Amino acid sequence: MFRYPCNDRRVTVEATTERVLRLLALLQRRLSWTAAELAAELGVTGRCVRRDVQRLRTLGYPVRAVSGVGGGYQLGAGTRLPPLLLDDEEAIATAVSLRLASGGTIAGASEAALRALAKLDQVMPSRLRAEVRAVHGSTDTLIGPVAEIDAELLVTLARACRDGVRVRFHYPGQDAGERERTVEPIRMVTTGRRWYLMAWDVDRADWRTFRLDRMRAAVATTWRFPARQHPDPVAFVQRAVTGAPYRYLARVRVHAPPERLREVVPPQVGRVEDDRDGWSVLVVGGDNLDWLAAHLARLDHEMEVLEPPELREAAGRLARRLAVLAGATSEPGAR
Repeated sequence: MFRYPCNDRRVTVEATTERVLRLLALLQRRLSWTAAELAAELGVTGRCVRRDVQRLRTLGYPVRAVSGVGGGYQLGAGTRLPPLLLDDEEAIATAVSLRLASGGTIAGASEAALRALAKLDQVMPSRLRAEVRAVHGSTDTLIGPVAEIDAELLVTLARACRDGVRVRFHYPGQDAGERERTVEPIRMVTTGRRWYLMAWDVDRADWRTFRLDRMRAAVATTWRFPARQHPDPVAFVQRAVTGAPYRYLARVRVHAPPERLREVVPPQVGRVEDDRDGWSVLVVGGDNLDWLAAHLARLDHEMEVLEPPELREAAGRLARRLAVLAGATSEPGAR
């Protein structure tokens, strides 16, 4: 394939600018490129690639040259955020994600997402803008009550998890008063509605789950803690969310495979365990047994209550009430 050298008179300023932008897009697409690969993609010589790399560096893009086997050019992190060049799929995915983020749980993120979306919409080609608006116009979001958290708290905890340093914060106790807690944070887990932190509670010498929206005055200390074996954060938080906060913890055998049951039971509502012969065990918590029985009755599967026994009595009360409602009995005082 014939390649134009960079100093050819037939190469205009506009063509050079377009080529440099294409080079930037290639560098953003993957981690590393050799000079030969970039030259083949751009249809120019290796010398031209080196000159275009220097042009990007002059504009403030930190393009690193890595020598040795597997080396090449890499786009590194700079002191400021450079413009991003997105292809069609990336632009659509970014715009849709920003729209979803505008209704999120992080304080201030909604406004920031809308500002970013407005900037993207301004420079997006009309054909892509029409596709994005078609997605937005055809989609509604079912949003329940969410607990908004402060973005600064999120960053503080994320850095503490990364750096392995202890965190202190005030957290409400069972007596409704706030107490200072010192923890060794491991991972944050979000259910979509709430954010949780799984951490080792130093004072209680045990693993605990904390809701981020209940934390106050969180600060990262300089005390580094050694890595310790810990449970799977997602599974640990799910067990805490579905069981620990409630007065009753029900275990019910359901005649349905786990994958089918998980389609109708969100992870923040109940935990699905594999049983045998096409059955699953559903673990779900609640403060009211009558409420639990009513919600379990909505599952269109054969069920068997394992525990607590009081749930069977609640199911019996529900059955009698439904029978009265259906006109199957004339007992006005059935309870």
